[in-house]
Amino acid sequence: MNRQHFLRLAPALLALSTGWAAAQTPELRLVTHASFELPKELLADFETKAGVKLSVIKAGDAGEMLNKLILTRAQPIGDVVFGLDNSLAAKAQAAGVIEAYTGAAAKRPSAVGTLTGLVPVDYGYVTLNYDRAWFAKNKLPLPTTLEQLTQPRYAKLLVVEHPATSSPGFAFLAATVAGLGDQAAFDWWARMRSNGVAVAKGWSEAYYTEFSQNGGKYPIVVSYASSPAAEVFYSKVKITEPPTGSLFLKGGVFRQVEGAALIKGGGQREAAAKFIEFLRSGPVQQALQTTFWMLPAEPGTPRDAAMRHAIDPTRYDNPTPQAMAANAADWVSRWTRVVLK
Repeated sequence: MNRQHFLRLAPALLALSTGWAAAQTPELRLVTHASFELPKELLADFETKAGVKLSVIKAGDAGEMLNKLILTRAQPIGDVVFGLDNSLAAKAQAAGVIEAYTGAAAKRPSAVGTLTGLVPVDYGYVTLNYDRAWFAKNKLPLPTTLEQLTQPRYAKLLVVEHPATSSPGFAFLAATVAGLGDQAAFDWWARMRSNGVAVAKGWSEAYYTEFSQNGGKYPIVVSYASSPAAEVFYSKVKITEPPTGSLFLKGGVFRQVEGAALIKGGGQREAAAKFIEFLRSGPVQQALQTTFWMLPAEPGTPRDAAMRHAIDPTRYDNPTPQAMAANAADWVSRWTRVVLK
């Protein structure tokens, strides 16, 4: 082959070799919730070091994600899962869709202790957020108890997420049970139905469509204690105070811990293990604070300056893991009968 022929063929040969190399790169399938977002450079660095192509499968809210894992367990849609939380861990284990990872990240201490079946990655507080401008304009005092939300003057002000399809929705339901007591909680929900509580399928719909801060009708929403910090961070105009605040009411705060696990029956076990270690690495633990808007599970990780507007509650109401495992299905069933039927 003379030099001119080689130069003409070189681009085609390069394209073929590049395509062959890409075809040989194994794929690691990550199943995660819709809020998963990490800097592209971090994900690219992981792919290079692990020697894989990361495929991110966003499966809706965490509750929806777990339902999809259950429905596809005969032919798993992924290899590793991130975003199941302490309200869903027992259900995931009982359904046989996850395998606990037992490597280094699982053995190190975490800021939130252990999480059965999952390696803790981050944590935050599910709570009520309110629209400051709406309450100021309407000259309505903020409620100081959940019971006050059942009064006529607070009618049609609250939107919650469905606990069957949303992890914050279930977390808030669980907090009402733990904080108010079993029967009192469902009595409260019945009065809230009469007072016009709205129900969204998941967090994104509740916060970005129904919440008055984003053009909806409801000035109170089930969200996170970190949401006010995110409002400041993403504001198109420079602001120093968040337009939203958090209501830390008894029976209305749940500490949510998100974790990662291997998907039972999935492949790429070595790469999946590396990904779980990656989630607990320093750069990811720092980045998740302003991407997931959660707090780092790795002890000693500096708190991002943007999180100064995320006020931590002094208390929260979590049922025990055993209580959630034993009663979750019954709570959701009762909630559905009381609130929707």
